[in-house]
Amino acid sequence: MDTPVHRATAWLALATLAVLVTACAPQATDSGSSPAVGAPAQGASSLTQRGIVSLYGHAFAGRKTASGEVFDPEALTMAHRTLPFGTRVRVTNLENRQNVEVVVNDRGPFVRDRIADLSLAAARRIGMVSDGVVEATLEITAPVKAR
Repeated sequence: MDTPVHRATAWLALATLAVLVTACAPQATDSGSSPAVGAPAQGASSLTQRGIVSLYGHAFAGRKTASGEVFDPEALTMAHRTLPFGTRVRVTNLENRQNVEVVVNDRGPFVRDRIADLSLAAARRIGMVSDGVVEATLEITAPVKAR
């Protein structure tokens, strides 16, 4: 039977399917953006990444990080999605040029379009506490040595 109700139901099913397929499809990245920082290649001395970093602080104090360390907001640490734990990274606030060296000890951020989460102490050093987020560069200063 081809009734208006059946046609509406078919269109609704197709629209729902289209939304689901679109939502589940991989998202395209902007080809003009900086390359992501990944695990350093052997012999690589400097890898950089540019993007939004955010502050994470006292809400996580005392909890274990992904590396197994207890999170201390007063330590100079950072969460990154892919860098090995123990990697030393210089974070530079692009608004005021202040920088700090931190150690990767956690995974994150879990907010899209952010490249790192900084401890409260690190955020203070680069003058981003009041904003909570800032555009910055990350530069590996001491990759973890292969064992």
